[in-house]
Amino acid sequence: MRRDTGSGTWRTRIRWNTDSGAWRARLRRGICIGSQPGPWKRGLVLAALAVLLGLLMLLHAYIPNRAKNLGSLVETFLPWFGLFIPVLLAGALWRRSASAVAALLLPITVWLSLFGGLLSDKSHPGSDLIVVSHNVGADNPDPVGTARDLVTSGADVLALQELTRQARFTYERELANAYPYHTVQGTVGLWSKLPLSDIQPVDTQMDAGPLAATKPFERRADARALRTTVATDHGPLAVYVAHLGSVRVNPRAGFGTDHRDRNAQALSEAIAAERNERVVLLGDLNGTMNDRAFAGITSQMQPAQDAAGDGFGFTWPATFPVARIDQILVRGVKPKSSWVLSATGSDHLPVAAGISW
Repeated sequence: MRRDTGSGTWRTRIRWNTDSGAWRARLRRGICIGSQPGPWKRGLVLAALAVLLGLLMLLHAYIPNRAKNLGSLVETFLPWFGLFIPVLLAGALWRRSASAVAALLLPITVWLSLFGGLLSDKSHPGSDLIVVSHNVGADNPDPVGTARDLVTSGADVLALQELTRQARFTYERELANAYPYHTVQGTVGLWSKLPLSDIQPVDTQMDAGPLAATKPFERRADARALRTTVATDHGPLAVYVAHLGSVRVNPRAGFGTDHRDRNAQALSEAIAAERNERVVLLGDLNGTMNDRAFAGITSQMQPAQDAAGDGFGFTWPATFPVARIDQILVRGVKPKSSWVLSATGSDHLPVAAGISW
């Protein structure tokens, strides 16, 4: 009887423990299910970051420059903000957040509206004139090789910036056979297969104004912009070559662009005063055309890369380009193609464009 009673009691204990364990397990599952947010309530932080990213790209023009030129800094690297989109998307998928995925539609739409057109090839054959611009680099260890590479580019008009006194004679010697016409004003020069006229330096206020007081055709060792007329079969073409001031990023001072911005404003005024309807600007402008500092220029001229390029056309630094600061802009002529040439001994990549009347 004890055995039976004992076994019965033991069976009762087992049943009680089993039932109570199942009850506790069901209770825990119920609490977890009830407390876990749904897909539209998960990842709200990711959703907020996606909205902020989209608003940043959409309203970049409203970011003030008063605080260390933050607006210009954002606009210089604006295309790269698109890299945050796949990062946020991965986080949204990991969190299984429907709200974050939906919020990502804003930055995706904004980025595509700003830069989607650069992803396709817009070039067309049949250009009348090929122009090339290259900052050859003051520290270029191989100016001879750079000059020979530029000759093979097929350029009809070739603009060079950052010419040192020693390198200038090297380029003049190596380019003489291919380009019978050339001019050098300070550290910028233009070589052409077609005749040149009306050659003069351009005051970009590089040194706060002294250049403006010089005589019209006086050569200046410190000039960094020039203007000339190229005689083409379709009529005169005004060509500007410019090398604007450098920019610096400093944690304390921020994005230092004061000199460059002053140069850009002076250059835009010179182009505005240009009487020739057909104008080409070639040079290292030390900034991207998204930067508000160039609004005075882009309101008058069209970047060839935007109209007839294939891709972003980044040019600096040559080893891993992250920004297009070497530019070709046109007015009164049509860009048919635009591309970036192979690296030379410079820290910049050369840029080229085919234009047509």
